[in-house]
Amino acid sequence: MGIKTLEVKLGRISLKTPIIIASGIFSYGEINLDYLDYKKLGAITTKTITFNPRKGNPQPRIWETPSGMINCIGLQNPGIKEFINKKLYSINIPGIKTIVSISGESTDEVKRMTELLVKKGVDAIELNLSCPNVNRENIMVSQSPADTYSFVKAVRDIDGNITLIAKLSPNITDITETALAAEKGGADVLNLINTVKAVAVDIKKKRIIEGGLSGSAIKPIGLRAVFDVYKKVKIPIIGTGGITTGQDALEYILMGASAVGIGSGLFSNPYLIDKIYLSFLQFLKENNIKKISNATGLLNEKKYKGAEKRED
Repeated sequence: MGIKTLEVKLGRISLKTPIIIASGIFSYGEINLDYLDYKKLGAITTKTITFNPRKGNPQPRIWETPSGMINCIGLQNPGIKEFINKKLYSINIPGIKTIVSISGESTDEVKRMTELLVKKGVDAIELNLSCPNVNRENIMVSQSPADTYSFVKAVRDIDGNITLIAKLSPNITDITETALAAEKGGADVLNLINTVKAVAVDIKKKRIIEGGLSGSAIKPIGLRAVFDVYKKVKIPIIGTGGITTGQDALEYILMGASAVGIGSGLFSNPYLIDKIYLSFLQFLKENNIKKISNATGLLNEKKYKGAEKRED
């Protein structure tokens, strides 16, 4: 069974595998990690960039919790102009796509960033609408379907051809509402989910660490989001959140994801990519499935209902 069985299409880009490095894990992809088998990756997402430089939040920025960790980096980054000047918008690794993650405080900011990135010919833009570590007193864009639609449409209006991914927050009553708003606004792909808002207590120093929870603890939340959204939208989904084993990644595919985003799981297991890659191939072989895309949503009731209609 060859590698072509793992090829997937997301919007206007094709990936040789459905394995994507999530934003914030490998900085801007400029560091080549010798232990990583890049041939098994489909894409790397850059650390989120904003219009103006950001210093980020004060320490501590990382706090370990049972089955996960809380991060409150605060989108530290050099700003879009320095990002482009240093050519951080492309990882320059043959066969691997670059997804540039951006975040803005207004539709005007995301428009201006998109204009600059389109001129550089980026493969895809991931619009981060869901970071819980910035302007904590305000609601996130993806907590409002109306704001989600406006921000996505603002980027789409700049360029109708670039692959546009909307990254959504689970910190909402019904994530399908913002998913549908993003699709209506022109998103080609959805990324579900970002971190879950959480706090930890440092008793010794009598302080609270506030940020976004990632790690295996949030996998059931991510799976539920993908399961629900897959039934409502027509565009592909990247399943992200709590993937620490090959089986975790496979579960996202079976719930309705076309690709998977790997994040904090790499911190504890630097060879996680290899395990996911092998798990995908093994599942396809054992179940006599020719392509990984045919496994998307295999255990989702949307798939069952579609099969019943075809039989009728």
